[in-house]
Amino acid sequence: MKIILASNSPRRRELLERIGLKNFTVAAPNVDESVEDGLSPARTVEALSLRKARAAAQAAPDALIIAADTVVALDGTVLGKPHSEDEAFAMLSALSGREHHVYTGVTVIYGGQTVTTHEETAVVFRTVSPDEIRAYIATGEPMDKAGAYGIQGIGALLVSGIRGDYCNVMGLPVFRLGRILSGFGVDLLRSAEPSRAAD
Repeated sequence: MKIILASNSPRRRELLERIGLKNFTVAAPNVDESVEDGLSPARTVEALSLRKARAAAQAAPDALIIAADTVVALDGTVLGKPHSEDEAFAMLSALSGREHHVYTGVTVIYGGQTVTTHEETAVVFRTVSPDEIRAYIATGEPMDKAGAYGIQGIGALLVSGIRGDYCNVMGLPVFRLGRILSGFGVDLLRSAEPSRAAD
């Protein structure tokens, strides 16, 4: 049985390995990530994870596909990856001393069945000074992260609290994914080999 992670994210790959899924390959499809205006963060990540999963499934129709998409939202406004240090500074300044929400959509496709859902985690930043923000940006860590920070790295020094799934903030809600995979016959506590349910 072939399992494909439809993502180039090293963090998602690491999280899958941590929960015991070893025999998978990475094949991230190149998809259009634009969404319609007015879509909520939750619907946005669900739509994008489904789009990625379907694209991967077209290339490997017999594989079990896992796809995910993560966004950071402040007051309902999605903060993507910064395109410049100035944009990273603006994002981190906006997050300073505030609570924001991280949404990850996850889709699993296998055996003609598709499950798509999302996880939401609340994250609180301590008040961060402009000098601290500039020092953090100088590390380079914010530049490829949604919301301009990585909770699994130096960005953890900015976070004063979290409510919900920590792994979700890293980009993959492993608890929710584990429940989905169990519905496809993958019991990660016993075996990483899926079994196709009888027709």
